[in-house]
Amino acid sequence: MTIWQRGTSASLSGTAAFSADRWGAYSSTGTATASQSSDAPAGFVNSYLYTQSSAGTRNTGDYYEIYQFIEGYNVADLGWGTANAKTVTLSFWARSSLTGTYALGFINDNNDRSYVATYTINSANTFEYKTITIAGCTDGTWVTDNGRGLQLRFGLGAGSNYQTTAGSWQNGTYYATSGCANFIGTSGATFYITGVQLEVGSSATSFDYRPYGTELALCQRYFQNGITSQSESVIGGIRASGQVQFSYPFKVTMRATPSISLNSCTAQDLS
Repeated sequence: MTIWQRGTSASLSGTAAFSADRWGAYSSTGTATASQSSDAPAGFVNSYLYTQSSAGTRNTGDYYEIYQFIEGYNVADLGWGTANAKTVTLSFWARSSLTGTYALGFINDNNDRSYVATYTINSANTFEYKTITIAGCTDGTWVTDNGRGLQLRFGLGAGSNYQTTAGSWQNGTYYATSGCANFIGTSGATFYITGVQLEVGSSATSFDYRPYGTELALCQRYFQNGITSQSESVIGGIRASGQVQFSYPFKVTMRATPSISLNSCTAQDLS
């Protein structure tokens, strides 16, 4: 939760927003904020903080979550969708201002195969280490290319459309149970998460710390900032009235053909 190329805070109100690199969040109703926090357990510098600024509802189609879409190439070795599907273990540190049962979902790209797992926040405002082990899915369609190989969704509240019983693979899109804590119904509620790790096997191992440069390059496969300050520049030429042409190399090979957003442009004649 150290790299936030898009900025260290994002507002949520009936919309999804990417926040920490490779992570997104969504809030159906009310208002919420996803932000970087310096509160973290020993061994970590930052965590991901979801704050429910004003209370939301859990009507039938409402949902609230922190999520990551894992690229198919990175989970192809799991063999999900086959008889050789591997068991995986998810580990993470979580903290919330509300105690109780929380849930998360493992979901395929088609949104038609889901596994809901639950965990408990025992003490308010205290980081707690959690591990969840699930058997791999032996059926369904699981992407193994540069698409969404696995959706990992940490539910913070969901209506009945997304609720089911925990502990088995099911048809549909689920990442909550009816007995989950009503986190989003409390104005000012906070939820922190960090040290998330998914690995093959039936037990969690110590967190795999990678060099910052390595982690940044992995994130830049999905999003890259170009020129971010006036001290940077590119050189090009006038192509036609009101048009300029220049090149800017990507820092790493991107997952797919990117879209480009230009926030502002200032030209300077260097002749």
